[in-house]
Amino acid sequence: MRVMHYLRALRGIVVRELFRFVQQRERFVSALVRPLLWLFIFAAGFRSTLGVAIIPPYETYVLYEVYITPGLLGMVQLFNGMQSSLSMVYDREMGSMKTLLVSPLPRWYLLTCKLLAGVLVSVLQAYAFLGIAWLYGVEAPPLGYLTVLPALVLSGLMLGALGLLLSSFIRQLENFAGVMNFVIFPMFFLSTALYPLWKIQESSELLYTLARYNPFSQAVELIRFALYRQFDPAAGLYTAASLLVFLIAAIIGYNPSRGMMQRKGGATP
Repeated sequence: MRVMHYLRALRGIVVRELFRFVQQRERFVSALVRPLLWLFIFAAGFRSTLGVAIIPPYETYVLYEVYITPGLLGMVQLFNGMQSSLSMVYDREMGSMKTLLVSPLPRWYLLTCKLLAGVLVSVLQAYAFLGIAWLYGVEAPPLGYLTVLPALVLSGLMLGALGLLLSSFIRQLENFAGVMNFVIFPMFFLSTALYPLWKIQESSELLYTLARYNPFSQAVELIRFALYRQFDPAAGLYTAASLLVFLIAAIIGYNPSRGMMQRKGGATP
C-alpha cells in the first residue's frame, strides 16, 4: 500500500464524518444545549452557594461561570465521543462498518482515522460553545482560544478512544443508551468539571480520590489551564496515557481473532 492510499482513506473517513455531522443538525444543537443549560441556569443557581474562589490557574477570584466553562467544554467532548461510538455501532449493524474494516488497510489505521474524524467534529463543537459563552460574557484571554486547541485535540482523542472502546463491547444499538449513561454521568459528576478538588475533599475523601484519578478530571484540568495560557504537565501526561490505554484496548477489541466480539462468539464486524 502506498502513502496516497492511507491519505485517501483518511480523507474519505473525515469527509464522511463531516458530511454526516452537517446533515444531522440536531446532533450539533443537542451537543450545545446541554452545556449551555448548565452555564445559563446551573451556574446562576450555584453562584450564591460557591461564590468566588482562588483556584489555579486563575490565581484570582473568579465567577463560577468562568470556573465551569472548561468543564462544560469537556462535557461537549464527552458526549461527542459517545455519539461517535453510537455511529460505530449503527454502522456495524447497517453493514457499512464491515465494508470499511475489510479493506486492505490495517484495521488500527482505519480506527484511528475514525477517531481523528470524530475529534475534528468535537473541536468544532467546542469552539462553537466558546463563542456562545463569549457572547454571554464568559471570556478567556484572547491568546487562550489558540492555546486551548492542543488540549481540546488531546482530550478529544482520549474521550473518543473511550467511546471507540465501548463500541467494541456493544453488539446491539438498543443497549447503547444504558451503557452510555452508565459511563457519562459517573465520569462527569465524579470530576472537577463542576467543583474544584478541594471542595470535593471537604465532602468525602472517597469522592476526592475517585475524582482525582478520573481521566475526565485530568482532561478538564488540561483544558482549564490551556484556556488560560498555562500547561498542566501532570494532566497532560495522564490524559495521553489514558488515550494510549483506551486506543490499544479498542484496537484489540475490534480484532476478530483476539477482541471481545470473538470471545463473545460474535461475527467479525
